[in-house]
Amino acid sequence: MDRGGCKSTKPSCILNTVTGGIQVQDLDCCVPNCQAKPYAPAGTRSVCKDHFIGFLTWRRRRGPQMFHTYAGMTMPERDGIAAEWMKTLRIDEVPATAPKL
Repeated sequence: MDRGGCKSTKPSCILNTVTGGIQVQDLDCCVPNCQAKPYAPAGTRSVCKDHFIGFLTWRRRRGPQMFHTYAGMTMPERDGIAAEWMKTLRIDEVPATAPKL
């Protein structure tokens, strides 16, 4: 597998190659206020394991055709589907200043 000159086997390096050479490495899940580490791609960005399972469930509920359509899309084309899914999420507000323990 060509990794675009990257010799690392870390998922973030492999993911960057799969997404067409985009060099932005996701350090956190792309869902607002989620600090979990990336697990899988959702378009050209990454989501944590919990959000990825939710994304798969949402796609499954839209019907079997969604999986065939999504599989045939390029990573940038999948951004629209991921954005549509993100609109369905309830975002929990995080206080601006967390109390110190």
